[in-house]
Amino acid sequence: MTLADSDRELVVEELGREPTPAEAALFENLWSEHCAYRSSRPLLSAFDSAGEQVVVGPGDDAAVVALPTGEGESDGEEEETYVTMGIESHNHPSYVDPFDGAATGVGGIVRDTLSMGAYPIALADSLYFGDFGDDHARYLFEGVVEGISHYGNCIGVPTVAGSVAFHDGYEGNPLVNVACIGLIDDPDRLITAEAQQAGNKLVLVGNATGRDGLGGASFASEDLSEDAETEDRPAVQVGDPYTEKLLIEANEQLVDEGLIESARDLGAAGLGGASSELVAKGGLGARIDLDAVHQREPNMNAPEILLSESQERMVYEVRPENVDRVRAIAERYDLGASVVGEVTDGDYVCTFAGEDGERETVVEVDAHFLGEGAPMNDLPSEEPPTPERDLPAVDVEEALESVVASPNTASKRWVYRQYDHEVGVRTARRPGDDAAILAIREAVGATTDGSATGEGTEGVGLTFSAGADPNWTDTSPYDGARGVALENATNIAAKGATPLAAVDCLNGGNPEKPDVYGGFKGIVDGLAEMCETLSVPVVGGNVSLYNDSPTGPVPPTPTLAMVGTKEGYDAPPLDLDGRGDLLVVGDRTLTGGAGDAGDAATSADPRLGGSEYLSQFGGSDRYPTLPERPADLVETVAEVANREATLATHDASHGGLAVTLAEMVHEGVGADASLPSAGHLFHEQPGRVVVETTDPAGVREAFEGVVPVVDLGTADGSGTLSLSVGGAELSVDAAAVTEWRGTIERALE
Repeated sequence: MTLADSDRELVVEELGREPTPAEAALFENLWSEHCAYRSSRPLLSAFDSAGEQVVVGPGDDAAVVALPTGEGESDGEEEETYVTMGIESHNHPSYVDPFDGAATGVGGIVRDTLSMGAYPIALADSLYFGDFGDDHARYLFEGVVEGISHYGNCIGVPTVAGSVAFHDGYEGNPLVNVACIGLIDDPDRLITAEAQQAGNKLVLVGNATGRDGLGGASFASEDLSEDAETEDRPAVQVGDPYTEKLLIEANEQLVDEGLIESARDLGAAGLGGASSELVAKGGLGARIDLDAVHQREPNMNAPEILLSESQERMVYEVRPENVDRVRAIAERYDLGASVVGEVTDGDYVCTFAGEDGERETVVEVDAHFLGEGAPMNDLPSEEPPTPERDLPAVDVEEALESVVASPNTASKRWVYRQYDHEVGVRTARRPGDDAAILAIREAVGATTDGSATGEGTEGVGLTFSAGADPNWTDTSPYDGARGVALENATNIAAKGATPLAAVDCLNGGNPEKPDVYGGFKGIVDGLAEMCETLSVPVVGGNVSLYNDSPTGPVPPTPTLAMVGTKEGYDAPPLDLDGRGDLLVVGDRTLTGGAGDAGDAATSADPRLGGSEYLSQFGGSDRYPTLPERPADLVETVAEVANREATLATHDASHGGLAVTLAEMVHEGVGADASLPSAGHLFHEQPGRVVVETTDPAGVREAFEGVVPVVDLGTADGSGTLSLSVGGAELSVDAAAVTEWRGTIERALE
C-alpha cells in the first residue's frame, strides 16, 4: 500500500512531519475513493434527503425513517416506530472470491443496521453478472447466490427482494449490492455513530482480529487486474455467520440495557476507520492501545491491527461504569471483548508496543482531518451520445419466446428459493412479486396476535423493492436512472403502498475517464431528479467506482432500494384471477403521445431503447419517454390497488408487456390481449401497471387527467396466453410459458 504523492504532501503539511507507516496506511485507506468519495461527493448534493419522516439522514452507518402513525392516533415520540435503511456494495471481493465476497457483504450491511440500535428484519440483493451463457459469469453467479444464502440463512435475516441482471459489461467485474432494513420499536433505542463524551471507553466486541481483508478499502478503489483472483485474495474478508448471529443478539441486549452511547461497525479500514470516524463525528479524539485488541494471529504489527477488516466486529462507546456489564454480556454470547481505548478531547492517537515491549506512538493526527481532509477530485466528463434508431426485423412469435425466456426476464425462482425468506414470521408477500411486504406489528395500532397475513389485519405493511436495469442506463444514463426510480416506486404502489424513502448504491467504472464519469454523473442526476419529483427522500447510500477490468467498465448502475407503507398486509397478487378486465395504466404510446419534440415514436412505433428485445436481436433506439405526472401516477396506482374490485396488479417494465402478461398467466387462468404492434409488446417504459379489475370504469375515472388507461383485453379461465399483435395471432399455453421462464433453473439444476 502506498500513499499517493499529492496526498502525502497534504499530510506532511498538516502534520509538520513525515507520516509514520501506520499513518500513511491509514490515510491511504480513509482517503481512498471507497471511503472518502473523492470523485462522487461533489455530485451527491443533487439528492434531496429531507422529509418529516427522516430521523437520521446520510452520513451514519444506516439511515433512520419514522413510520407514519395511524389515522387518529397519537404521533407522540414515545409511540413512534423507526425503520433503518442501508445499502452496500461488495463488488471486487465477489469477483475474487464469490462466496466469501458476497457473504461478507451481507454481514457488513447487517452490522451497519445493528450500530443504529436496530434489529435487522429483511435483506434485498441486487446482482449483476456477465452473459449468462459464459461459464465464468455463471460460476460467479452461483457462488454469489450461495454466499448470500448461506450467510443470510445462518443469521436468520430473510432475503425478501432484489434483482438479477446479465450484461456483457459485467464480464470482468460483477456487482453485488445488498440492502438491509431494520426495526427500532422505541425511539429511545436509537444509537448513532457520533461519540458523545470524553472519558468514555471504546470497547471492541466480536471476533478476534486477524490479517484477512487488509487494504480492502484501497483494493475497492482500484481497477481489477487480470490476476485479481489470485493476487488480491488477501484483501477479501472471511465471514462467520454464526458469530454474527451471536453479535446480533448481544447487540440487542446491550441496547435493551442502555449500555451503548454510540457505535460503529468495523467495515472498510477496520478499527482505524471505525474508531476515528466515530470520534470525528463528535468533534472529539481518542487514544487507542493497539496491543489491547484481541487477536487471533501472532506478531501482528500496528498497521495490520488498525486496518484489518476481519468480520463480525463492532466498536462501542461505553461509560466507564458500564464496561464490566458489557464484558459480561459479550462473554455470555461467547464473543471477545476488549477495552481498546478512550474518547478524548485531543487528537486521534494510537500506541503500540509489540513484541519488544517498547511502547511508541504510531498514529497522532486530527481525527477530523483524517476523516474529512481528503481533497475532492474535479474530473472532466463527457455527455453520452444519443442512440440512433436502428430496429431489427424479427418475427413476433420468435421474439416473444426469446424475450420471455431471456435470463434477464426469466423467473428468478432458482435464486430466491435458496433464501429463507420467511424466517422472522414477518413476510406477508414473498419474493417473485413486484415488491415484498413485511408485517410491522410493533407500529402504532398493530395487533400482537402474531398474524402476518389476512385481510383486515391491523398494523403496517412495509413494502420493499430494490434493483436497476443496466440495459436502460447503458442506453441513457440520465433517463434510465429516472426510469429505475420510477419503476421501484411503481413496484411499491402496485401492492397498494405509498413510497416512504430510498437508499442508493451508485456503481460506475473508472471516473478518471471522461465518458465513464459522464455516465456516472447522468445516473446521479437522473435518480436524484425522479426521487425528488416523487417526494421520496434519498436518505443514504453507497458509491462504488473503479469497477473496471480488462474487459472494460461496467455500465453505470444506480441500484435503488425503496420502502413504502400501507395499512395492513393484504395486497393484490401478481397472478391473474381470471374474472376481470385487463387495463394497462400509464402507457404513453398506446394513445399516440410522442413524448417530446423530435421524437420519432408514435402510437404505432414506440421507443425500444434499453429493451430486452434489442438486447436479444441487436439494433438501437432512444429510451422511452416517462409519464409527465409520475407522483400522481404512483399515488393513484396505490389507491386503485387497494380497491375491492382490483383482482391483480403487476408493474410492466423489464421485457415489456410480453413479460408482464407471461408472468401473470398460470395454470387454469389465461389472458386474451390485443396490441397495435410488436413495439408495443416489447418496449419497456417504466411507470406502467397492468390491472385486472371488475370495475374498469372506476379505474379510468381514478386516472383521469393523470395518465392514460387503455383496454388491454380480458382475463379468463383458458390457461392460455392469447395475443393479437398488429394482426398477428399468437396463442401459448400457460404451461409452455412457464417452461420458457425456467431458463435459469434448467441451466443450473
